[in-house]
Amino acid sequence: MMLTIENLTVSYGLHRALGGVSLTVSPGEIVVMLGANGAGKSSLLRAVAGICEGDTSGRIDLSGKDLLSRKPDEIVEAGIAFVPEGRGIFGDLSVWENLMLGAYSQRARAAKQDNLAAVLELFPKLAERKTQIARTMSGGEQQMVAIGRAMMSNPEILMLDEPSLGLSPLLSKELFGNLSKIRATGMGVLLVEQNAKQSLAIADRGYLIENGEITGENAAQAMLNDPAVQAAYLGGGAQTEHTQKERTNV
Repeated sequence: MMLTIENLTVSYGLHRALGGVSLTVSPGEIVVMLGANGAGKSSLLRAVAGICEGDTSGRIDLSGKDLLSRKPDEIVEAGIAFVPEGRGIFGDLSVWENLMLGAYSQRARAAKQDNLAAVLELFPKLAERKTQIARTMSGGEQQMVAIGRAMMSNPEILMLDEPSLGLSPLLSKELFGNLSKIRATGMGVLLVEQNAKQSLAIADRGYLIENGEITGENAAQAMLNDPAVQAAYLGGGAQTEHTQKERTNV
């Protein structure tokens, strides 16, 4: 199922967080969104997930079904799962209880055992820690729980907001490797990530977002090699007025 976002706007009172954003995520594809803090990345993910507190307009389409302004549980039922920044796990529940809560939707029940097997193959440590209270785990382990719980909902599209935040370089590398494995299952992944270099290394395509608007789109490898993207997001040097203009042509 393809996710298509068309002319999505989000406003919080007089503040416009997104102004007419359009993008797509295909099955078996990782798409990364790059932008500074406050650019509108999280607002986009929250709007798609149905938990945005602002006023929204436009179209959020999953294979012909418009999901704009649908309730969060309806969006999960349609096939979209969201791992928010900060993970959003139930800290006082066990690993196993967190995973089982991910399978509450009707679409997930029939495939619960298959999804559980896939999660435990991806994150074998969760099987070892199934009785552990989630809040007592390390940050990397909690992220495994959060992604595993999302996968238990049997999604077509998995959205993640800053999944490597607070993780060590080693755990971040492991995380991105696992996202590549998730893509191999045919799931589409929409990723907002501060680590531009590692996220572009595993992504298929990328979008640049500034002040609530898409300013560039290209294949991930092309972005990695683009001087303007390097200057702005990959530590390639100070951003100049010239590179700012170039970025609109990515």
